[in-house]
Amino acid sequence: MLADTMRRWSPIPIRMIVGYGFFAHGLAKIEKGPEHFISIVQAIGLPFPALMAWLTILLEVVCGLLMVAGALVPLIAIPMLIVLSVALFTVHIQFGFTSIKLMAVTAAGPQFGPPGMETDLLYMACLMTLVLAGPGPWSVDDWLCKKLRLR
Repeated sequence: MLADTMRRWSPIPIRMIVGYGFFAHGLAKIEKGPEHFISIVQAIGLPFPALMAWLTILLEVVCGLLMVAGALVPLIAIPMLIVLSVALFTVHIQFGFTSIKLMAVTAAGPQFGPPGMETDLLYMACLMTLVLAGPGPWSVDDWLCKKLRLR
């Protein structure tokens, strides 16, 4: 049945977007210079800012790649949810729900206000969906389940 086939394949775009999103955010922190992210982590008051910043960067890069591959999805979702929760409660919640706040359009282009918690919540919903529904076909987890005859 078409609905069953669509349901089976539906986790793939979610997995790709979440995985790439985490990877891209981690890579951006490295490219901009980790010292900048360390200063942000220190400013929001987390303990051991250098250690926490590097753990976050490493988690974003590694878990992002694992998510794209569909590997260990229920396991990697836990630290990913923790990173999102910290961002939500220390940075974004004070700016409300909306992530895109168009303030003005100038000759230099659009000017945006600070992002709210919308994107964090969307990522969290996607992660929970992947944990509950599974990573779908074309994933390491699916391959391992078939190989070990768990399905």
